[in-house]
Amino acid sequence: MENRVSELRKNAGISQADFAKAIKVSRQTVSSIETGKYSPSLELAFAIAAFFHKRIEQIFVYDGGEEHETK
Repeated sequence: MENRVSELRKNAGISQADFAKAIKVSRQTVSSIETGKYSPSLELAFAIAAFFHKRIEQIFVYDGGEEHETK
């Protein structure tokens, strides 16, 4: 899942550690989300969206993957 978390965080001038504290996760979790190694839960995605005052779909882009294609 692609996302704009890193871009939005940097534009806000906040460190990964401070952002992690604000959304109540570890800095490693923020790093993993930003690099696409971890997809956040729906609850965490809402927390991230609320932090940036955006809708989830303005931050996260779900590519659908092959397993969800209809035949």
